Amino acid sequence: MAFYEKGNVRIRYEETGSGFPLLVTPGGGLNSKVSNWATAVFNAPEAFKNDFRCITMDQRNANGGESTGPIPTGDPWDAFADDQLGLMDHLGIREFFYMGYCIGGCFAGKLLQRAPQRVLAAVFCQSVGHRPEDPDVMYRHGHENWAPDFRARRPDVTVETIEKYFENLYRVRPDFLYSVSRDFIRNCRTPMLVLPDDTPAHPLQTSIDVASLAPNAEITVFPWREPPELKERTISRVRNFLSAHVPMAAAAQ
Repeated sequence: MAFYEKGNVRIRYEETGSGFPLLVTPGGGLNSKVSNWATAVFNAPEAFKNDFRCITMDQRNANGGESTGPIPTGDPWDAFADDQLGLMDHLGIREFFYMGYCIGGCFAGKLLQRAPQRVLAAVFCQSVGHRPEDPDVMYRHGHENWAPDFRARRPDVTVETIEKYFENLYRVRPDFLYSVSRDFIRNCRTPMLVLPDDTPAHPLQTSIDVASLAPNAEITVFPWREPPELKERTISRVRNFLSAHVPMAAAAQ
């Protein structure tokens, strides 16, 4: 493991493999951290280490992780993007691919908005999104699965600060991906591949909407996790999708 520090933010990250850079973040909501790969639907750094330089990280303030920083109440999605782009700057990486699991779908949207010339292709795996019949599912998840352990570690952070954090994460844009609008995705020409899911926090409709709106998006079959042969073909599709977008100059090296 290694650490990147900028001001009062400290990010723990890991690298494996070689090739064109792939920043890949595990699921877990606000508890997205490297150790979650052990229970992911598939371990992306392990699956792609022979194809890409895989970089993964503990997100800021994930319980059980080692990345720390202030609670960004103003624009939390931009703060996550600051951490992710700052890490790539620290590693001297200009252009890269991004693959996000769960909350990583929201991370993907914000990275595509913030760094359209840097993120050359994006994979949305089991993306979080707004569920109209249960609009507060992610808000509750934060209160139940993140806030108690975080406040036990950081009693200096007030309940009011955490409430404002959740409001700006999940209620300012209570539709679609939370981090970006439908209009942004409709006009985003970056190649995308969508691996759908359908759980309370991972609405199937969000994945369908991303794939339908984005002009250069593809979507896999659903469900794809079973049987094992289908999951392996889906992993191969991710590999082939990303490999097809490696810049010619990088491919020639």
